Amino acid sequence: MSFGFLGIQFGFALQGGFMSRIFQTLGATKDEIPMLWIFAPLAGLIVQPIIGYLSDRTWSEKFGRRKPYFLIGAILASVALIFMPHSPVLWVAVGCLLVLDSSINISMEPFRALVADLLPESQRSYGFVVQTLIIGIGTWVASQLPWFLNKLGVSNEAAANIVPSNVKMAFLIGGIVFILSIVYTVLTTKEYPPEDLRAFEKEKEESAGFINGLLEIIENIKSMPRTMVKLGVVQFFSWFAFFTMWSMATPALTEHVFNSAKPEKGVLSPEAYANADLAYNNAADLVGAAMGTYGLSSMVFALLLTFITSRYNINRKITHMASLILGGLGFVLMLYTTDQTMLNICFALIGFAWGSILSMPYAMLSSAIDPKKMGIYMGLFNMFIVIPQIVAAIGGINFAYKTFFGDAIINTMLLAGACLLIAAFSNLLITNPKAIRYQE
Repeated sequence: MSFGFLGIQFGFALQGGFMSRIFQTLGATKDEIPMLWIFAPLAGLIVQPIIGYLSDRTWSEKFGRRKPYFLIGAILASVALIFMPHSPVLWVAVGCLLVLDSSINISMEPFRALVADLLPESQRSYGFVVQTLIIGIGTWVASQLPWFLNKLGVSNEAAANIVPSNVKMAFLIGGIVFILSIVYTVLTTKEYPPEDLRAFEKEKEESAGFINGLLEIIENIKSMPRTMVKLGVVQFFSWFAFFTMWSMATPALTEHVFNSAKPEKGVLSPEAYANADLAYNNAADLVGAAMGTYGLSSMVFALLLTFITSRYNINRKITHMASLILGGLGFVLMLYTTDQTMLNICFALIGFAWGSILSMPYAMLSSAIDPKKMGIYMGLFNMFIVIPQIVAAIGGINFAYKTFFGDAIINTMLLAGACLLIAAFSNLLITNPKAIRYQE
């Protein structure tokens, strides 16, 4: 049931690792990059609650409840991935990001709800951790693709404002993996009808219509469980940190670690520009490969948790807090990083936070909400993922790192580390025993 997340994470990893590189290639400045990312979280803010609401109200003997949505999302996302690096100008790349992230969101939310639908409460920590294990594999493999393809002889050189061939081919592979992995889950996973199908159909008829649906979503927001709100605080700072990493790691680390910032067109002679751009592309490949390390360590973390949660009833709050602290330290250490090995260690620490972010909050949430509203609440929960990204994109990153840490671009990573540490200690707000540990 979780295999489709391999493809979803191929899409996320390529987007997170190489979207800023595409933006810079098409002429974006470092300060413009966060704002160019804004359509990604905006898409999630709109799409996820709607898809969650609709999938809660869907049942088809032939297609199931969640599967139609992540199949539609996979088709659209695969097309966007394949076309993305061929964008001729910056605004087309931004439009592709909007389509890609909307489509990934259409697929992702039903996958979260599917695990909660099909597993008993006692197995949900285990189920979400297995999902995280697959996500880690996808992150690591997808992040290595441009570097690996270059080693195989696919060029990472290109004319000004043209994305290199190794990045184009990596996105093509990502699109193919995305659709194939989703199709595998669709064909091999059986969904079950609501316990009382007649009551389900009656309730759906009584609340049919756009206005009724909108009012129901608003009512669910107003009656959000307190545990969900407290988890939202943790999620806000966690996702602000990771959005900062995805949008700013490439410009920050190519400059700070490899001393190979993206050259400005027209400032250097053609030969000097070509040499500087090649150095930037080589550094960007290495940064992308290093970012894949957080997927690898999250996979190891998830594998360890898989064995533990299949045998023991863990304290989810303490596990999540400790993992976020390790991730925060990984970002802070980047300030003192001057080589590839140390950079890999930093991202490995971040992977522990990432592995926990993708499993523990959802395990805690699923034990604290009404099972009949699993889809809508999983969708609404993602508001706490996209709102911090919107805040970051519209100026939050630039304001915060320059105000609190200084103008050096590497300080964006210091900002990310501070946010993860705040998120870690925000776990102390969570007091619901059922959320913290599965109750017999």
